[in-house]
Amino acid sequence: MKRTLYHNLLEWKESQRRKPLLLQGARQVGKTWLINEFGKKEYKKYVYLNFEQMPNLKTLFTNELSPQKIIENIGLLLGKKINHEHTLICFDEIQNCQEALTSLKYFQEKAPEYHIIAAGSLLGVSLGKTSSFPVGKVNFLTLYPLSFAEYLEAIGENLWVEKQAFLETLPDILHERMIERLKMYFFLGGMPEVVADYIQNQDIKAARQIQNDILKAYQRDFSKYSDPTQTLKITEIWQSIPFQLAKENKKFNYNDVKNKARAATYEQSIEWLKNAGLIHVIHQIRAAKLPISGYADYGKFKIYLLDTGLLGAMLHLSSEIILKPNELFLEYNGAFVENYTCLELLKTIEQELFYWSSEREAEVDFVFQWENDIYPLEVKSGTNRNTKSLRIYADKFQPKLLMRTSPRNFIQSIEFINIPLYGLLGLKSLLKQA
Repeated sequence: MKRTLYHNLLEWKESQRRKPLLLQGARQVGKTWLINEFGKKEYKKYVYLNFEQMPNLKTLFTNELSPQKIIENIGLLLGKKINHEHTLICFDEIQNCQEALTSLKYFQEKAPEYHIIAAGSLLGVSLGKTSSFPVGKVNFLTLYPLSFAEYLEAIGENLWVEKQAFLETLPDILHERMIERLKMYFFLGGMPEVVADYIQNQDIKAARQIQNDILKAYQRDFSKYSDPTQTLKITEIWQSIPFQLAKENKKFNYNDVKNKARAATYEQSIEWLKNAGLIHVIHQIRAAKLPISGYADYGKFKIYLLDTGLLGAMLHLSSEIILKPNELFLEYNGAFVENYTCLELLKTIEQELFYWSSEREAEVDFVFQWENDIYPLEVKSGTNRNTKSLRIYADKFQPKLLMRTSPRNFIQSIEFINIPLYGLLGLKSLLKQA
């Protein structure tokens, strides 16, 4: 299964400023598979160590963190000499060995010739408590569930991605075909195991079972990596998110978690879920000015799940809705459309996202900075052509371009563009043209 991040790994390998790499991401998004593919294809030798499968590996890092000593010990364990030439070393599930994480600092300082990738599901959550984090000594990459572009490639529709055919008005037959592909992606989501199983077996019921198994694994992690009191709070936040997204106003409300709940009680739990890669937090801005983060109101925010398929599983969405024309887009006040848009933006433009609201008068769902400009993007779950919120925003901040994404076909005028939902994968190209 082709992953876009593979190209980033190639760039890391050839970089003159290469440091040990931390590949982050939620559990089961495909980190181990991607590293294994990269190690076997791009290096002559590949050394793989998994701290979850072999807990005793941490004893290799107990006495001292000298890179040469660690490499020597690994060689003795595996029965072969390890040198840096044409070799990739992987420390997987590194959250189970804090000393291994700390050792990355010394590899960068004293043995930069070694190519090392560390991967972990909960980096920043269980780590850094008894040992220092190697700040400034590592490179970072984040792996998400499959984007819509990666999903299309997985099902054999890679020509669409290569041609960037989304940045023009399509004939109705092609537009409707992509809407059907998108609806299936909404239901399956982008968890690699779910997509791979469905491609092989075409069993929608089995796909939902895998999604439920993933959700159970996440909840087991809540108790594994936090104390009992915190586990309860994390679970309460996690279970409230589908309800929060199903509201017309998707702003996160602590009272929807628990009656009379306060921010101080749950802030740490939200941060835990965010660091685990399970949620994305989008804050409101007071004004669309540079630097955009300087105008953020961190007390007002929305929370989106890491995957639309898992959102559907948590809401017990029936697969029958895939066969209906537009109901999936409208379901739960457009929850799936807005969640999907958030994920596509994060994967495509790789910028921090915000939203803008003006005293119940108007709201623009996503606002982001691209180079030296700020762009608004409104999300419509139906074919409604109303652009009131965008126009109010435009009067206040005079953006270079107004954008809306919806199930409608591509539309462009001098100052306004409607991007079909499936066309968000071409947003970066569109912004470069703008």
